[in-house]
Amino acid sequence: MLISGAHYPGVSVTDGVYVGRAGPDGAANQGWLLGHFMPKGELLHSDDVEVKWGVHQPGERRAAWATDEVRTALLVLIRGAFDIELRDRTVLLREPGDYVVWGPGEDHSWQAGDVETVVLTVRWPSLPGWRLPPRAC
Repeated sequence: MLISGAHYPGVSVTDGVYVGRAGPDGAANQGWLLGHFMPKGELLHSDDVEVKWGVHQPGERRAAWATDEVRTALLVLIRGAFDIELRDRTVLLREPGDYVVWGPGEDHSWQAGDVETVVLTVRWPSLPGWRLPPRAC
């Protein structure tokens, strides 16, 4: 059987398999697709890891620095340009596939480049209480 996310966005096709499309699925949850914040008992619920499909407008900045971080994160540039600001350096991601990993204790912020930017973020473990409130429109 062939299944495409284009035909079955956000649908659990069979037990143990979920097929979706990151943009629309994440839009309802600030880009987050998988983690502790998804309903318990669903395949997308995890206390071990979080996955985000981040779509950022040109020049968009994180609303506040993330401090006292206890997780590890991997951020991969899919499209555009993205700067990860750490207390002692700024990491410039410019080519698709560029990535950065930072660990516990690394305060950070970010800024998107001058075009719409897409990044994939993986954080572990998945812990409650580390999310910024949604931006006011």
